[in-house]
Amino acid sequence: NAFGGVLCAFTLILIGVLAFSIRLFSVIKYESVIHEFDPYFNFRVTQFLSKNGIYEFWNWFDDRTWYPLGRVIGGTVYPGLTLTAGSIWWFVNALNIPLSVETVCVFTAPIFSAIASWATYLLTKEAKGTGAGLMAAAILAMVPSYISRSVAGSYDNEAVAIFALVFTFYLYVKTLNTGSLFYATLNALSYFYMVCSWGGYTFIINLIPMHVLLCIVTGRYSSRLYIAYAPLVILGTLLAALVPVVGFNAVLTSEHFASFLVFIILHVVAFVYYIKGLLTPRLFKMAMTLVITVGLAVCFAVVAILVALVASSPTKGWSGRSLSLLDPTYASKYIPIIASVSEHQPPTWPSYFMDINVLAFLVPAGIISCFLPLSDASSFMVLYLVTAVYFSGVMVRLMLVLAPAACILSGIALSSAFDVLTRSMKFQLSKLFDDGPAISGNGSPNGSSASTVNTSSSKNEKTEKSEAAPKEKQSKKNRRKDKEVTESVSVKPKKEKRLSVLPLEASIVSTLLLIALGGFYVVHCVWAAAEAYSAPSIVLTSRSREGLHVFDDFREAYAWLSHNTDVDDKVASWWDYGYQTTAMANRTVIVDNNTWNNTHIATVGTAMSSPEKAAWEIFDSLDVKYVLVVFGGLVGYPSDDINKFLWMVRIGGGEFPHIKEPDYLRDGQYRVDAQATPTMLNCLMYKLCYYRFVETDGKGFDRVRGYEIGKKHFKLTHFEEVFTTHHWMVRIYKLKPQKNRIRGKLKKLKSSSKTSSTLAAGRKKNPWQ
Repeated sequence: NAFGGVLCAFTLILIGVLAFSIRLFSVIKYESVIHEFDPYFNFRVTQFLSKNGIYEFWNWFDDRTWYPLGRVIGGTVYPGLTLTAGSIWWFVNALNIPLSVETVCVFTAPIFSAIASWATYLLTKEAKGTGAGLMAAAILAMVPSYISRSVAGSYDNEAVAIFALVFTFYLYVKTLNTGSLFYATLNALSYFYMVCSWGGYTFIINLIPMHVLLCIVTGRYSSRLYIAYAPLVILGTLLAALVPVVGFNAVLTSEHFASFLVFIILHVVAFVYYIKGLLTPRLFKMAMTLVITVGLAVCFAVVAILVALVASSPTKGWSGRSLSLLDPTYASKYIPIIASVSEHQPPTWPSYFMDINVLAFLVPAGIISCFLPLSDASSFMVLYLVTAVYFSGVMVRLMLVLAPAACILSGIALSSAFDVLTRSMKFQLSKLFDDGPAISGNGSPNGSSASTVNTSSSKNEKTEKSEAAPKEKQSKKNRRKDKEVTESVSVKPKKEKRLSVLPLEASIVSTLLLIALGGFYVVHCVWAAAEAYSAPSIVLTSRSREGLHVFDDFREAYAWLSHNTDVDDKVASWWDYGYQTTAMANRTVIVDNNTWNNTHIATVGTAMSSPEKAAWEIFDSLDVKYVLVVFGGLVGYPSDDINKFLWMVRIGGGEFPHIKEPDYLRDGQYRVDAQATPTMLNCLMYKLCYYRFVETDGKGFDRVRGYEIGKKHFKLTHFEEVFTTHHWMVRIYKLKPQKNRIRGKLKKLKSSSKTSSTLAAGRKKNPWQ
């Protein structure tokens, strides 16, 4: 046992090193830099926290975002990631280790990936033993779905949330197995950390009640189940309400109602079991009739109150993202801002193979293993997998939630398979070595095995004869008992061999196939970590015959804004680039990735979809001085604003009806070539992206769309180009002053005061009408 414990601890250390090191390709191949869009906001918040302290953080009003509205950061952000990284930075600096905040943020995700692997080991161990736990931890350390959100530099909420998710499930299962109130309290604290870290905490507070209800329905109620669930609901809800971004939503929104309903059902069942132990069967039957009558009345009253509360809300008490999970068509119908995000789209079948690879084939075997035998812990694993598969099929982002479940069940499947195969080989080899002389004498394996059976039976006969004398003195009753015991002992090994022992050749071949499958999985995971998920979106690369090309246009554009514009200048762009503009250029933006105000985003979308003059009036009313667009037509970058433009039209049209999507389509097709509609060719987005584009090759060929643009030669009247990056990926324009726009009309303005007052009144008119 001591050697096994040391070996297990050493293996877990290696798994942690593997989980950490496989996520460092982004730093080794590129540099230590923050990735994607949302991590830049988290990095900026962490910088503020480390500089000003936690009290200033809770009360921070950020006037550089969502101008002119601003944003209260402390009340609108999940603080778990920021507080974790800030605590790590404070701790290492207290030890006189001079690490910058950026360095801590870059390596937070790999560190918590290793810890998440250890939490997966603990969870799987509670369900199926140490071997399955080690296997599941090793698989999770490399699974591409988790790597995509936890590479070095991916400083997002999921970096710590997956650890909190798995650890909360572990403590729930641990409490379920032990009935310990200590673990139940830790479970509530772990749930509190999950609430602080990610909005996906609602998955926990709905999955655990589903499992509790399943246990009650299948007759598996116990006091351990009560201890595992009741403290979680009470303490967890109270702690969740302390998080400012959640607040009273912990008791008022429909996402939490299932936990309260199951909480009531659990107490009714516990009361019934308690009464059953006190009363006679006849009295218990009468009490049950009374309890059922009163219980149904109370349930109907509670349901009526809940229905009344829910019916008073336009969304029935659910948030938009939750409704889009329950109804995959809801976002596309009512909330285009949610549907416009690429990670909110349903996944394709190849994405499953990319993100979980061979685990998709091992999961069914793991489900079967969980039923042999079925326990509370194994039933929870199966339920976790089923719900995660559904949600991952609705939203590709939730493949991240599926990854731990797939790794756990795959680890259980591989552990069970290796257990059977190694036991079979051990048994067959020991049998083969024991029968060596028989094989040489008889010349056939069948003869040797028969001789083995004969020799063993003759040995048993001799021992029986030698013990016959003392047995004769025993009574018939004792002899009958001994006979039953010997029969049961002799039958059980035969059954076990018949069920679990395979032929030697089949065992060896199956073991080699499983090892090859694991090798294929490791190769795929390393490739995904090194090539598919390590490249930061802010620095792009491509390979050609000339070698490696680096496209650093984003940082080039943000550096230009930082050095060539005033601190108080406002920059307008689509919301995707708001966080990066604020963090890297330190300039005020109109909208950003928080997407909390649909009307404000629709205003920017309307401006981009309008003609140049109308767009100028909208931006001028918002005090905008610069407009930033991303264009990939020259280098073939597909995630540019032209490809996102239809979402700007849809979101803008949702708030301002004069923007109509069919006006930008030709026969239902989105085009920017000569077949494009006049509305499309004259909108601001088209002009800002394709201004002077024909000068690059003389034809204006768009490499992303695959054809020449429609309108090649035109001039800007209300905007002027001030900066275009080296590869034309980011273009920045400045709004021309009003006096330049109306220079030709100055004489008319001086001659007529009525005309001037009329024009002034016209300018004050709502530009979005």
